[in-house]
Amino acid sequence: LIISIFIILLILVSQFNSFDKTLIILTEVVFSIIGVLLGMAIFDMDFSVIMMGVGIVALAGIVVRNGILLVEFTDVLRGQGMNVHDAVVEAGRIRMTPVLLTATAAILGLIPLAVGFNIDFESLFAHGDPKIFFGGDSVAFWGPLSWTIVFGLGFATFITLIILPVMYLKGWQVMEWWRKKV
Repeated sequence: LIISIFIILLILVSQFNSFDKTLIILTEVVFSIIGVLLGMAIFDMDFSVIMMGVGIVALAGIVVRNGILLVEFTDVLRGQGMNVHDAVVEAGRIRMTPVLLTATAAILGLIPLAVGFNIDFESLFAHGDPKIFFGGDSVAFWGPLSWTIVFGLGFATFITLIILPVMYLKGWQVMEWWRKKV
C-alpha cells in the first residue's frame, strides 16, 4: 500500500511539476481510506486485511484519477485566463457529471459482486433455469474487496467534489502569500 502510494506520488509530481497539487490529490486517498473504515464500522463488517488492501490500492487509482481530472481541468481554465476562484467553480461544475457517473457506475457494478450474486450458467443453458442465489464461496473472497471500493469511492466522490476544490483554492492562496512574503 505504501509503495503504491509512493509510486502514485512520483507519477503525479512528474505530471504536474507541483508538489502542492500532488498533495491535494493524495489527500483524497486518505479520505477514501477513512470512508472504507467508516463503512466497514457502520455496517459491522469483518476486516479482511489482504482483500481490503488490494481494494484500497484499486480504490486509490480510481480516486486519484477523479482528482487529476478536476485539478487538470482547473489548470486548463486558469491557462485560458480565468481567475482561480472562477476556474475552481467552473471546473467543479463541468466535471461533476463525469465524476458522479464514473463513481456511480463503479459502485453499481460492484454491488452484485459484494453481495455474492450468483447465477448457475450451466443450469441456465442446459435446463433454462438460472438458479439465482446470493452468497457462496466467492463472496468470502471478493466481498471485502468490493465493499472496500464501494465504501471508499462513495465517500471519496463527495470529497472530490467538495473538499478538493477548497484545498486547491486554499493551496493557491498560501502560495500567493508565500510569494509576496519572499
